[in-house]
Amino acid sequence: MKKNPKQLSFWKKVRFKYKLSFLNENTLEEVFTFRLSRLSVFWVILAFAVLCITLTSIVIINTPIRNYLPGYLDAEVRKIMVENALRADSLEQVLATQTYFLNNINSILQGTSPIAQVPKADSTAKEANINLEKSKMTTEFIKNYEEEEKYNLNRTTSSQQLPDNLIFYKPVTGLVSDHFNLREKHYGIDIATKPKESVLATMNGKVVFAGFDANAGYVVQIQHPNGFVSIYKHNTSVLKKQGDDVKAGEAIALAGNTGSLSSGTHLHFELWFKGNPIDPEEFIVF
Repeated sequence: MKKNPKQLSFWKKVRFKYKLSFLNENTLEEVFTFRLSRLSVFWVILAFAVLCITLTSIVIINTPIRNYLPGYLDAEVRKIMVENALRADSLEQVLATQTYFLNNINSILQGTSPIAQVPKADSTAKEANINLEKSKMTTEFIKNYEEEEKYNLNRTTSSQQLPDNLIFYKPVTGLVSDHFNLREKHYGIDIATKPKESVLATMNGKVVFAGFDANAGYVVQIQHPNGFVSIYKHNTSVLKKQGDDVKAGEAIALAGNTGSLSSGTHLHFELWFKGNPIDPEEFIVF
């Protein structure tokens, strides 16, 4: 099959070489010469363009010029804002700790009682061995309260059965959205909080269960001394495994909205004593 004369003519023109000479203006002596075709000129220009684009991309990516690209600056700013927010939160906790400490020192110097125990960060939580002596007024109040509640059938556990000088950590920062109610079989309280807020162990103990439940989502259950058990439900993830020893105030999970019975980000917190549920709000200020 013969080729089209037009195609032969086109390729002949494209590949036809031209001679380019450089002459001395005074002597007309040929100084330099080389041959070029249209096809070779095209390839040279294409290679030069690719080289320019590659070098420009490398310069933009590795220099601050990239901040002027559409959409890149927004992602960079969001990343910086998140990092700054985390730093600010950490600094706020450190500042609160130092403020409590200084107020306690000031109260001791003035001869008054310390305001409160200095709060500790999750990662440095230590066992707290604190024995608080009850005042005469507190003792009388407890005695009267026990007498009034002796025949109250709605209470599952008498105050006489509970050990003295109990110190509980607040399990999470937030607002109580649903309270303890035996009649409705709501054996704990719901605390509305931020997503992935640290969930803290309320006392020293050992993790007896850490896993997922279809209704309660990710659950952590801790066995404490003196017959106490605390349960933390609807977490987005757990940070401990079964058999781990935990300290009071140590992070054990991240709050979330898991499980079929959950509606919104919150922590369902239960406190049991010798097999009976007790109201956490009677022992912890939320």
